[in-house]
Amino acid sequence: MKFEYVGFKAQISHQGVSFKKGKDDKYIYLPFVYEILEAINHNYDSNKSHSSNIKIDSSNIDKLYNKALNYYPNLAHDINKKLEEFKIKLDEEIEDIKNNKFLNELDKKAYITNLDIMRDYKVKRAKNKIFYYYCVYAIANKIKEKKLKELDIPFNEKFWHVLKTLQGVLSREKINSDIKAIYNDNNLRLKLTTSL
Repeated sequence: MKFEYVGFKAQISHQGVSFKKGKDDKYIYLPFVYEILEAINHNYDSNKSHSSNIKIDSSNIDKLYNKALNYYPNLAHDINKKLEEFKIKLDEEIEDIKNNKFLNELDKKAYITNLDIMRDYKVKRAKNKIFYYYCVYAIANKIKEKKLKELDIPFNEKFWHVLKTLQGVLSREKINSDIKAIYNDNNLRLKLTTSL
């Protein structure tokens, strides 16, 4: 399965299409997810501490997909199923516009045309988001399995975003966690601690 960068979240209306800055495609976080998953796959029985050199590389996305297959052997099928559900929602959105009493026929046609033009864009973006969440859940499951109490990684905005998502996933699993930015030997680090 291939993934590609799509772009910012599209805001679509009868007046046109714009893109919401700050709502970037989850694709940009995938290399960072890979590095976290790689780090926590270390054998901690023999050595309670592990440090790795993080190399952010877009080729890590293919590696991440292959690694995710270890956790979710039916991943391609699962993603495609969720994408079919997403496409049904897109079709329902078009039906809602057709039945909208506040838009005239010209505006309805323009709105539907804009949605049709952006359909593939939205589907690809949804695919990236679905994959991102599967991978973050894999990290959460590995943290639970290994009862990891702490992750210490270099400070980076994208790592921060992944850790915030991970914190939400852990919370749904009834695991408390905290994220802090700390200075360690004049280096800014991110530290995630868990209640495990």
